[in-house]
Amino acid sequence: MSPTLIAEFFLLAALWGSSFLFMRLGAAEFGALPTAGLRVGLAALCLLPIFFLKEVRASFATRARHILFVGLLNSALPFALFAFAVVHISTGLTSILNATVPLSGALVAWLWLQERPDRSRLVGLLLGFAGVCLLVVGKSGFDTSGRPGEADLWITLLAMGAALLATLCYGLAASFTKRHLQGVHPLATATGSQLGATLGLAAPMVWYWPPQPVSATAWGAVTAVAVLCTAVAYILFFRIIAEAGPSKALTVTFLVPVFALAYVAVFLNETISVWMVLCGLVILSGTLLATGLWRLPRGAPAI
Repeated sequence: MSPTLIAEFFLLAALWGSSFLFMRLGAAEFGALPTAGLRVGLAALCLLPIFFLKEVRASFATRARHILFVGLLNSALPFALFAFAVVHISTGLTSILNATVPLSGALVAWLWLQERPDRSRLVGLLLGFAGVCLLVVGKSGFDTSGRPGEADLWITLLAMGAALLATLCYGLAASFTKRHLQGVHPLATATGSQLGATLGLAAPMVWYWPPQPVSATAWGAVTAVAVLCTAVAYILFFRIIAEAGPSKALTVTFLVPVFALAYVAVFLNETISVWMVLCGLVILSGTLLATGLWRLPRGAPAI
């Protein structure tokens, strides 16, 4: 990649890493659904001028229903689930769980598109799943006897489950896009999907709108996650795909937790445990294998 593209790559990772911090600050006052609704709504407003480009508008018109639907899978549902998760578990932990997105994508492609993984990718799926299990057990409050060790055990597990369900939504969206949106202009998909997500979250956002006044800090956080981490980030992401290909663009996922952990350690004073780091490395190793970026040696035993 060119130096300019590498700079954009790191900028994208930095923006997506900050989204967990901004969601935490916004959802603490707005709640999960209004935070997600504002995020996609403001992002759609920022991206709307792109529709003035004739080729983008024409491309959207050919697959409008599919693009609007993918907005629900790729933005509305996962943004709401992550906003719920960061209220109940640490943002650092949420960002590590987000690193399983390529694992979810590989698993969904296997089950839905029959893209059967080879030996390396199958080992990667198993390793990544093991890393998630270790992370959940380590953060769930279970002691060695298997009994709950915290009063809020179930809300913690529910929040971690929400984060993992969000990554599954991303995996479903990726396979849906591959099957139904081949050849669509990427900016048409980016803009149209945010419009679809906005339509899907409009009613829940109004219904769950907080009755009390919201601080300027929360408004600023939601605006930042919408404009920087969604609208600008989508433009960067699709530019990297166009210039370097989807495989290289995908690797940005591995850098996101690094930035996210740095942000929350500095701005929220969250403690990053050794266990979280170790489980994150296991998940990262499994993801690299599952996506084909790493390969097992030829002499490695078969499963």
